[in-house]
Amino acid sequence: MLFNELNLIEPILNALQTEGYTQPTPIQEQSIPSILQGRDLLGCAQTGTGKTAAFAIPMLQLLSKPHTNTKVHKAIKALVLTPTRELAIQIEESFKAYGKNLPLKHLVIFGGVGQKAQTDALHRGVDILVATPGRLLDLMNQGFVNLKDIEIFVLDEADRMLDMGFIHDVKKVIAKLPAKRQTLFFSATMPKEIQILANTILTDPIKVEVTPVSSTAEKIQQQIFFVEKNDKRGLLLHILKDKTIETALVFARTKHGSDRIVKDLIKVGIRAEAIHGNKSQNARQRALTNFKAKTTRILVATDIAARGIDVDELAHVINYELPNIPETYVHRIGRTGRAGLSGTAFSFCDPEEKEFLDDIEKLIGLKIPVSEDHPYAMSWQSLMSGAAAAKSKGKAKPSRGARPPRTEKTADRQPNLSGAKRTPSSGGNRRWGKK
Repeated sequence: MLFNELNLIEPILNALQTEGYTQPTPIQEQSIPSILQGRDLLGCAQTGTGKTAAFAIPMLQLLSKPHTNTKVHKAIKALVLTPTRELAIQIEESFKAYGKNLPLKHLVIFGGVGQKAQTDALHRGVDILVATPGRLLDLMNQGFVNLKDIEIFVLDEADRMLDMGFIHDVKKVIAKLPAKRQTLFFSATMPKEIQILANTILTDPIKVEVTPVSSTAEKIQQQIFFVEKNDKRGLLLHILKDKTIETALVFARTKHGSDRIVKDLIKVGIRAEAIHGNKSQNARQRALTNFKAKTTRILVATDIAARGIDVDELAHVINYELPNIPETYVHRIGRTGRAGLSGTAFSFCDPEEKEFLDDIEKLIGLKIPVSEDHPYAMSWQSLMSGAAAAKSKGKAKPSRGARPPRTEKTADRQPNLSGAKRTPSSGGNRRWGKK
């Protein structure tokens, strides 16, 4: 099927042609017709499947129809709620690209930056608002955002909202939406609390399920490297001696660890930048832009960016540290092997992370090939011995589902720059993990 077979209007088809899009992905092919019919939709799809276009394209078409009520000229007609700033920015960029030939106005709002530019734009009038939970609630509490005229509501990355402790904020936003609306709900996984939420806000939804999270793209070549924790730096430098690795996305567990890796790489002449919650929004965007342009060879990121980085033709992902949530591994390596291209995912595993590896292999249903062709290789016996010793001393990392360490602040938990009194819903001491 081609996009011109989906009953899309000419301005959108022309924009898609400009972007080089001719054939929809499976989730786009299945979702667009139902959304155009005004149906609620429950989409179970991991990142990299074309999910954003699946809801952005039909939303633009529905909202482009003339409104007879002139009183709602400046009213927000659609809201997209998403967990991280990076993802919010990319979603707004998609609306800009697909709706370039339409008169609709769109805006992205997020924390960590001054609010004046955002509130000024809201005052001028916005049709489509893309937002992260904290800043949205903050501006709602200040009276800058009113959701009473919302026609279409999109909840994106619902399971990530749960993992990041935003689920109660999400429920507060939903409570302010009109009962009569179209709701599009997307989640890569469907834990019990997310399933309950979906059941309460969707009406007779169409269900679309594409590439379950437990699967990894067949074209991604995965390798595991058994290595002592203190040898990971040397192993990374050894791997990057391979000049065929033009760029690589490296995942670390903490912000401090990300910065340390960058310093180590710069010392040996490798162009590297970090992207995490402590960086200013401008610094994060600059790092991502440099990486996409290949002026920066290595981008080091924390898990906050696991679903928010979209780089065309990224060939290599390196897990400097394994995540303690196995689904996160799938999302990390899903940054490569996109759009049918091949990719490579290298993962370092020290003895304390052996349990993480077991959970990951159980989830994806395969044993990841072990690479021993490097100067820091540990034997299986040494790995198991070290893992047993770490466990007996209580040094093993948290098992799957345990509360992650408080090392990476949520993407939207930023200083209150408005000067207004902060409510518990827009900041404060949120707990990590599921509630």
